[in-house]
Amino acid sequence: MFGNRRHFRELLASSEEGIASNILSSRLKKLVEGGLLTKEQAARGQRAAYALTEAGIQTLPIMVALGNWGLAHREGTRQLRVRAELLRDAGPEMVASFMDELRELHLGTPRPDPDAPRASEQLAAAYEAAMAG
Repeated sequence: MFGNRRHFRELLASSEEGIASNILSSRLKKLVEGGLLTKEQAARGQRAAYALTEAGIQTLPIMVALGNWGLAHREGTRQLRVRAELLRDAGPEMVASFMDELRELHLGTPRPDPDAPRASEQLAAAYEAAMAG
């Protein structure tokens, strides 16, 4: 969800960890029930879209802290570590900027500084650079 994947098939196909469809379905259902996501009901022939709630967006600093712990205590591929490293190295300002961007995407709340660089673009550029090098 933090990567703006909003539909079940996108989440399944883009899973770097290779999550099984039944597990993804169960987890999405629990996240909706827990108030971290909303699920927009789709008309026939359309895909349902998921969106983060404010509570879901506020989990980002927790995820960053878990990523920092993983960087310090676990091995992992460069592919899985690069975003966590960028968020760690960029500090709280990057996390706050990313949260503002998520609010814009999922809740329709304009970013405080619409001219500021997007955190998602910075993360994507760092990922591409790391994978190219």
